Amino acid sequence: MEYRNLGKAGVKVSPICLGTMMFGGQTSEADSIRMIHQASDLGVNFIDTANMYNAGESEVVTGKGIADRRDKVVLATKGRQKMGDGPNEQGGSRAHLMKALDDSLKRLGTDYVDIYYYHAPDFSTPIDETLRALDDMVRSGRVHYIACSNFRAWRIMEALWASDRLGLDSFACVQPLYNIFNRDIEVEVLPTCREYGLGVVSYSPLAR
Repeated sequence: MEYRNLGKAGVKVSPICLGTMMFGGQTSEADSIRMIHQASDLGVNFIDTANMYNAGESEVVTGKGIADRRDKVVLATKGRQKMGDGPNEQGGSRAHLMKALDDSLKRLGTDYVDIYYYHAPDFSTPIDETLRALDDMVRSGRVHYIACSNFRAWRIMEALWASDRLGLDSFACVQPLYNIFNRDIEVEVLPTCREYGLGVVSYSPLAR
């Protein structure tokens, strides 16, 4: 297996990342764990989940699948999306993201995640507040690298500038939609990532 740096970060990941959106839902727990183990045995060390996938069940199943090989896995999960009906059960606020991370760690059965994605922009919350919360996650040791998903180039740049201005940890990678039917990121997002050394972990490469 070939391994490469995640953008300019030091951590090395396989070029194939195992996505787990269907785990704990359409894909049974037994099949999910079998897939995790087979991918791991073939050298895939990069696994991606999210708190919203099947209302948290994907994280539960993923946690079980990596329990005996946690230190060999670069584990990514995400927070920001709606996880309940309350006014603070979604979004980019410190209140929501801190609780979302705590809940994800419990479901995954681990005390840290390697990559924590801010799953989508929240235009009702200042980016400074979100970045300060993410920086505190890194400083606490519960997150190794922070990242973003579904960001346009201008929003990526706003976050990078804010991190630099405030002396905060900055995004190591981005996760955009990218496949033969949707190549929008080639216009601005990919050049931005190339210029600033951000890793690109595209989702839905086979257009579902």
